[in-house]
Amino acid sequence: MRTLKVATPGSTALWVVVLLLAGVFGEAIENLVPAAHLLGPLLAGLVCAVTGAMVRPAPAAANRISQALLGVLMGSYLQPQALVHISGKIVPLTLVTAATVVLGLLAALLLVRLGGMDRASATLGMMAGGSAAVVACADELRADSRLVTFMQYLRVALVAASAPFLVGWIDPAAHHHAPVAENGVAAAGHQVVSGTHQLAGLAALAAIAVLGAQAGTRLRLPCPALLGPMLLAAFATAIGAAHGFAPTGPLRALLFTIIGLDVGLRFSRRDLAHVRRLLPLVLAATTLITLACAALAWVLAAATGIPRADAYLATTPGGINAVLATAASTGGDLPLISGVQSLRLFLMVLLAPLLIRLLARFQSSGERGERTSCGARGDCGTDSGGPR
Repeated sequence: MRTLKVATPGSTALWVVVLLLAGVFGEAIENLVPAAHLLGPLLAGLVCAVTGAMVRPAPAAANRISQALLGVLMGSYLQPQALVHISGKIVPLTLVTAATVVLGLLAALLLVRLGGMDRASATLGMMAGGSAAVVACADELRADSRLVTFMQYLRVALVAASAPFLVGWIDPAAHHHAPVAENGVAAAGHQVVSGTHQLAGLAALAAIAVLGAQAGTRLRLPCPALLGPMLLAAFATAIGAAHGFAPTGPLRALLFTIIGLDVGLRFSRRDLAHVRRLLPLVLAATTLITLACAALAWVLAAATGIPRADAYLATTPGGINAVLATAASTGGDLPLISGVQSLRLFLMVLLAPLLIRLLARFQSSGERGERTSCGARGDCGTDSGGPR
């Protein structure tokens, strides 16, 4: 992995220009690919890095601000109305969510064993939910953000492309309506936060982002700039203390653009070759997780009486925006699907740092045990043919 140069005032100005161009590109392909405002800038940054046009990172302040705003966005997904709607089925839904976490860990183990990938990158890459948040905190968790992004958005693309067709196959009677925006509410194009009172929403957004980041640092949370605002936003949403503060429209597009561009600028030709070699294995692991989640949906539908199409959309491994758009266009149960997806998204983002730390401790204890065992035998690192 190459070392990126430290940003200077001149490079910051160049980065701002590239950021604006990347944002325009993301806007242009919005109707063509999922997560366009992240993937478009990522591609633009990749081209800049590989061609040598620009190899400097995003300014540290921009990264911290984008993480804090993204944390607020993740926390705002946990809508009380949606959680109340699924409360009667909380036990089977919790079991399905836990099973999805286990599936991700098993797939990560497969990538570590067969692909030679490091544990942190494999685990984050296979986390089924919160793609943008997982990518944003990958570096802080000592994972390779390029590999994590590649795996996360390969899954998002697969889910987004297949969900409408699979829903039609599972439930041919599904009715198609005009798509609506996230959480079933169409946002006006000029809004930068989700509420009708923009100034009040922006003030709440800024307060939650700043106070959450400070609290995350004081509590020594992993990824404090993201998890602190996420937890504070979820708490404020759950108790009704604030609402209408989630980033949307141009502001949301901007923070996704910052994250995508920063990841793209980290690539090199050698990284692209490595990703290409891993593609078959990652695609196989992603497909297996998607099929396993579909099987879980069938079990969930049989156990709870939820329509099979709704159960499938509620349990798809990530791609919440594409899933909610599909649910809205096919007449699905939006409160159910939104509640399950947002709960899992929240839990995945919260659990990711904890799982990384737990796996790191497990690996370290295993290595210490191996060294102790070898020392007791006196034959570690040797065989009949000499040093290994």
